[in-house]
Amino acid sequence: MKKALALAGILLLGMAAYGPARAEADAEAARALAKRNDCFKCHAIDKTKKGPAYSRIATRLKTRPDGVETIIEHITTGPMIQLADGSDEKHRIIDTKDPAELKNLAQWILSF
Repeated sequence: MKKALALAGILLLGMAAYGPARAEADAEAARALAKRNDCFKCHAIDKTKKGPAYSRIATRLKTRPDGVETIIEHITTGPMIQLADGSDEKHRIIDTKDPAELKNLAQWILSF
């Protein structure tokens, strides 16, 4: 019985680790959150502005198992970033603490 429970737990953890990055995002809600936080001032979906295009970010991170978490950490901690022109700037911190909204935005970015 213990072996069966342990196996079930391992399978659930494995599915949880794989599932979030592959789940579909609510594009309308993610786009609204990005717009509300002026993300499109520096990012576009398929072209570099002050910051990299979302499609470029997705290409770099979507195959990583921690892609969603990496984006969430980036948009919630405000790290120093290098802009396309070579200058440095502190990344803006997103205005929500809701884990579901953050995850949805990250999944949406990875969908490109």
